[in-house]
Amino acid sequence: MKKAVIYASTTGNTEAMANAVAEGVKESGAELVFAQASEADAAEVASCDVIILGSPAMGDEVLEDSMEDFYAGLEPSLSSKKVAVFGSYDWGDGQWLRTWTERLSAAGAVVLNGEGLKAQLTPDEAALAECKELGKIS
Repeated sequence: MKKAVIYASTTGNTEAMANAVAEGVKESGAELVFAQASEADAAEVASCDVIILGSPAMGDEVLEDSMEDFYAGLEPSLSSKKVAVFGSYDWGDGQWLRTWTERLSAAGAVVLNGEGLKAQLTPDEAALAECKELGKIS
């Protein structure tokens, strides 16, 4: 099995979450494709069995710009793909993740983790443990 963990991070919080997700992927025995959204190859990611995407909430609870650009290029390839999302936020209630999972569903993806996994500001040990478990999802 091959899993991609692609993320964007502005303060390091979502990056910490992505690192924990990647650790879980490795523990699951899957092959890992790990990259920042600004450097990821959409074709390589689309070839994975499971795609796990992370972005902080920006502005009015929207995706970070590099993730929005990457996701827009990946979206046409997501029909029937297993996808999960995660990210960190400062204020709000997680609307950016709900909107993202709605976009995934509309693209035909199989969303593996409901409305996504979120952590407010710096992820604590419990949030990082959830991220690690997310990496084991299949």
